Amino acid sequence: MEKSLYRIVNGFIKEILKKKVLIVSIHRLILSFCTLVIIIHSIYLDDLQATVIDLGIDVLVENHFHGLEGKKIGLITNLSAVNKNGISTLELFYHCPQVNLVAIFTPEYGLYCMGSDKQSTASYIDPYTNLPVYPLQGETVKPTDDMLANIDVLVFDLQDIGTRSFTFLSTMGLAMEAAGENGKEFYVLDRPNPLGGERVEGMPFNNSFRSFYNEWDIPYIHGMTPCEIAGMINGENWIFKKPKLTLVPMKNWQRHMLWKDTGLPWMPLSPYLTDEESPFYFAISSFLGLSPLLNNGIGTALPYKLVGAQKIDPFTFARNMNKRKIPFCYFRPVFYWPFFGKFQGKTLGGCQIHIQDFSKVKLVEIGLTLLQEMMTELNQDPLASLTAEQLEFFDRYCGTDEIRKELLSGKRVQAIMDNWIPYLENFKEKRKKYLLYPSD
Repeated sequence: MEKSLYRIVNGFIKEILKKKVLIVSIHRLILSFCTLVIIIHSIYLDDLQATVIDLGIDVLVENHFHGLEGKKIGLITNLSAVNKNGISTLELFYHCPQVNLVAIFTPEYGLYCMGSDKQSTASYIDPYTNLPVYPLQGETVKPTDDMLANIDVLVFDLQDIGTRSFTFLSTMGLAMEAAGENGKEFYVLDRPNPLGGERVEGMPFNNSFRSFYNEWDIPYIHGMTPCEIAGMINGENWIFKKPKLTLVPMKNWQRHMLWKDTGLPWMPLSPYLTDEESPFYFAISSFLGLSPLLNNGIGTALPYKLVGAQKIDPFTFARNMNKRKIPFCYFRPVFYWPFFGKFQGKTLGGCQIHIQDFSKVKLVEIGLTLLQEMMTELNQDPLASLTAEQLEFFDRYCGTDEIRKELLSGKRVQAIMDNWIPYLENFKEKRKKYLLYPSD
């Protein structure tokens, strides 16, 4: 294409020169300009192609499923787990003659990523593969002995979002423990952390509040990939019985990368995590939706990007949030009406969160500041009407009761975050030996 363009321009200008309309210097100038455009275009294409990474599943396929040949496989996945060309890991395993896929295990939101927390957790036969599907949620978050009886290897391939309270890494670690208890091998196929591999922030882990939403001693935002977390779970003896663990790392991923830097398509992980920005907003506002007085955009077309409540003046609220001068974000006043959920059809006032620099913004600071400002605007604690059971769930979701108690005491957000610094620094040091990818 570039050569054809060059020939056309060259021929056109020569024809003009025959008629003595232009001088030779202009001819050379235009040819030089066209050459420069072609060079820049080629460099841009090369750079664009270089950003595409190979996921763990791509590496496994490239190596012809080495280590899994002839073995009976249980695959922990959903249809958001695709290779760099958009083909699902389930399909790749199902059609691979080297392995024998015998069962599918699914995380929260199910195989098709569109379920709710109220969906059925009963096992069933998948009509596409004719294989048994075992949902790992509800009362059964860990594979049972019976589920693993006919399996040699469990393979984990799920896209995490980089936040401790998202349950996929809990699913992974509990399945690792089940594999260890039953003498099964365990493979982890790696995927990027969409928040990047350098961001470490947020609430420390308190073992007293351990739950399916907070299984491992990692910060709220940990900056690690599934393979790295799996290595840490084994290495730090966080499970009672460790399996024989095989990690399949990515190629070309680096810690500074956000999702937009990977060259990969984003696949929805749930009805609310529909684009590559969703993990950032989830980290900010997911816990706010646990209050009966607050909405975090669930029930609208902007899940996690809106925060509101009834009887809130959005203009005052957004103005006060912007006065906080949180770097790299701003807040736009909005009225909105959720079309499903606990606020269906009700008028809510609040703000839309706008992140200006995804690599630098402090996500937890935004979430805590929103909660604190809501306490001021409502002139009451948004968590005050929770039952004892709901309060316990809120604390277990956050992995600590510290946030609730310190905000109620009137402590400022920065002072709360300052208390976390020793834990975060210790974690950064502890995680070093489990990191698989370079920093800048």
